Amino acid sequence: MSIQSLEKYLPQNTLSYLRKWFSDYSIHIKVTRNRNSKLGDYRKLRDNSHEITINSTLAPQLFFFVLAHELAHLIAFEKFGRRIAPHGKEWKQTFREMLLESVGVYEEDLKPIIIKFSQSPKANFMASPDLVKYFHIENQDDDEVYIEKLDKGENFIYRSEKYLLEGLIKKNYLCVNLVTGRKYSFKPLARVKKCS
Repeated sequence: MSIQSLEKYLPQNTLSYLRKWFSDYSIHIKVTRNRNSKLGDYRKLRDNSHEITINSTLAPQLFFFVLAHELAHLIAFEKFGRRIAPHGKEWKQTFREMLLESVGVYEEDLKPIIIKFSQSPKANFMASPDLVKYFHIENQDDDEVYIEKLDKGENFIYRSEKYLLEGLIKKNYLCVNLVTGRKYSFKPLARVKKCS
C-alpha cells in the first residue's frame, strides 16, 4: 500500500512526515479489520523489507499515532541493531523524537497529551489513561463505564460474563468470574457494563 493510499485513514498534513520516515526503507503497509488484541504491529520480512499492519477502524489521529509507534520499531532496529529490546530505550528515544516532530498534526486538545506521553513512551497504548480516555470519547456505549468507576462489591458484565469487583491490587482491579469462580486482574480503563 502506498503512502498516498493511506491518506484516507490519516489526519491532514501527515504525508510529509511519512515520506521522511519511510524514505530509506521498503515497507509494506496492511490495513486490517479490527483486532481486539492489538491496534498494529511491525515485523521484518525474510527479504529484508518491513511489514506494518494497522487496524482500519482507528480514528485518523490514533491511526497516525499507531503508525508512528510501529515505524519507531523499524527505525530503531535499523539504527541500533536487531538486538535491542522491542520497547527499550532506543525505541523510546526514536518514538519520542517522532511524536515531538509531528505533534502539530494532532488536534489542540490532544497535543498536551501527546507531549506528556512522549516524555516516557509506553509499549502499550492501554498504559496511558489520558490517551485511552481521549480516543474512546466518540465510541463509548452509553451503558459501559471504566471499571475504575465501580465500587468494591459491585457486579459487572465483561464480554457477556458476569463478575464481582473484589478490590484494588496495586494499579489493577481483582475481579471474580461469578460462573467459574476464577479470579482476573482488570486494568483501570477496561470498559464494562455495570449491573443494575
